[in-house]
Amino acid sequence: MKLTIHGAAQQVTGSMHLLQVGQYKILIDCGLDYERDHNVQLNENFAFRPEEIDVVVLTHAHIDHSGNLPTLVRRGFNGQILCTAPTAELSELLLLDSVNIFMRKEQTSRKHNRKRPGQGRQPLYLQKHVMDTVDRFVTIGFNRPFRINGDIELTFIPVGHLLGAGAAVFKVNDNGTEKTIAFTGDIGRKNYPVLNDPQPLPPVDYLVCESTYGGRYHTKDKTIEETLTEVIDRACIKESGRLIIPAFSIGRTQALVFSLNKIFSKGLLPPVKVFVDSPMASMATTVFRKHHSMLNGDAQDFYQKLGDEFEFENLTYIESLKDSRQVSNYFEPCIIISSAGMLEGGRIQDHLYNNIQNYYCTILFIGYCAKGTLGFRLLRGDPIVHIKDRDLAVYATIKKTDLFSAHGDHEDLIDTIKQQDSGKLKNIFLVHGETSSMQAMADALDSDGYKVTIPEKDLTYEF
Repeated sequence: MKLTIHGAAQQVTGSMHLLQVGQYKILIDCGLDYERDHNVQLNENFAFRPEEIDVVVLTHAHIDHSGNLPTLVRRGFNGQILCTAPTAELSELLLLDSVNIFMRKEQTSRKHNRKRPGQGRQPLYLQKHVMDTVDRFVTIGFNRPFRINGDIELTFIPVGHLLGAGAAVFKVNDNGTEKTIAFTGDIGRKNYPVLNDPQPLPPVDYLVCESTYGGRYHTKDKTIEETLTEVIDRACIKESGRLIIPAFSIGRTQALVFSLNKIFSKGLLPPVKVFVDSPMASMATTVFRKHHSMLNGDAQDFYQKLGDEFEFENLTYIESLKDSRQVSNYFEPCIIISSAGMLEGGRIQDHLYNNIQNYYCTILFIGYCAKGTLGFRLLRGDPIVHIKDRDLAVYATIKKTDLFSAHGDHEDLIDTIKQQDSGKLKNIFLVHGETSSMQAMADALDSDGYKVTIPEKDLTYEF
């Protein structure tokens, strides 16, 4: 059995791991490498021959895990893509949105290179390639062993983080010897809105574990409801202003809407108008409703007592661009939830453009903003930011909370690993994190007798 880490090696994005059993090749995840996003060819060229991959196993829908699947298909992969049903449906939404992003970047590139024909930025893939990819999805339920072939069995174990996300656990007959290996994908946190807590993994011989929040801890002194109530009370009630919350359309927005629903249904605040301005968020919410049985006990109880978790009085889902623009003419206190979370495109830029110089506007960040993004610059405290070809002074109040992060922190990650017996777990491969995060986890695990490897990109490990 051989393992090669082709992506997310000593960095966060671009998850892509190759497991080879004899001549059979399994690719676990095929994500976009954001650090290579400036150069399409770097995401386009694989370190292996796509046509030689027998099957792909997808842990969850996020683009850093699924976003390069259409390229793999375009370059010759013709096998099945195994995942859960919600992962298949959410991946389709995200991959189609990626095509739109690619096309916008291509248009911008052509605009800037009018005098240099052929220098425009070509899209990595098109809608046709996404639909070809979607046709290859084969869905599997949680905790239901699926025999890939005579020697390999796959089971998805729920790990929270996102609807449908599952660790991929393989039981392998390797020349008459049974071996087990698990790939965590991304591990969620406990008591997260809508989603179930991560389920313990079965005992395995080898573990490929994410390390995004290694060495870091989430805030624990306040609950999500307490934090939101405090911010809304100040921004919308006491100051009679508006609260803008940039949020990713899939996962983060549903968690936020459910949290607001609970706050207003309990009467913790007077009614405030809430706009969800993201067509993709509306489509994703439909997927959440469809797979309602997969939501956590809190959401199930709420539904039984009060109805739809994602619908309440004064909540409006905005579809058309015309209606989106009309929000600027709504002068009563309100909450605007819009994507994208890092402010690098989407309708959120229109709302920022119209409100960044409004003293009675608060912008609440509920997710990570990568270095170089508009969100990063606002969080850094830049007094002037560039939005839609204009430099605008920042008069709005900027706030942040990490309580909506769907990633488990250092404690959650270590707890997940320590469910494994250190005497039986032969090796832990840390991926999907910065080197400092991996080292913090390695140091914590080493003292308890676990063997840890921080793998290099494209290096093959045989066991």
